[in-house]
Amino acid sequence: MSIQAYQNNSVETASPGELTMMLYNGCIKFIKIARKAIENKEIEKKNTNIQKAQKIIQELMVTMDQQYAVTQEIMPLYDYMNRRLLDANTKNDVEILDEVQGLVEEFRDTWKQVILESRKMQYGQGGNA
Repeated sequence: MSIQAYQNNSVETASPGELTMMLYNGCIKFIKIARKAIENKEIEKKNTNIQKAQKIIQELMVTMDQQYAVTQEIMPLYDYMNRRLLDANTKNDVEILDEVQGLVEEFRDTWKQVILESRKMQYGQGGNA
């Protein structure tokens, strides 16, 4: 199986929680690439990767379940990250990218805990079913 086929299969068989993890990890990856591109004065590469990170944040915003109260707390943070990425892009500012990367990592780490806790509840304390 090729890497591309494996990745496609991973996405197709992932749970919604795992897909969210993939989005967070992808966002972090694109921010890191953009940061390096700024350092190397590769403006087009920076722009492309910041836009990819923004698309992921926008996807997270669109797919949020509005029935949960926590959505009202998270949505402004996603909006903030999206605006900060725009600022980083126009100003070529690695410090802003570092800030947003830190926020995305916090979301990812929190989400990872949610997945682990839900697996414990689903499969019992062993968590390996």
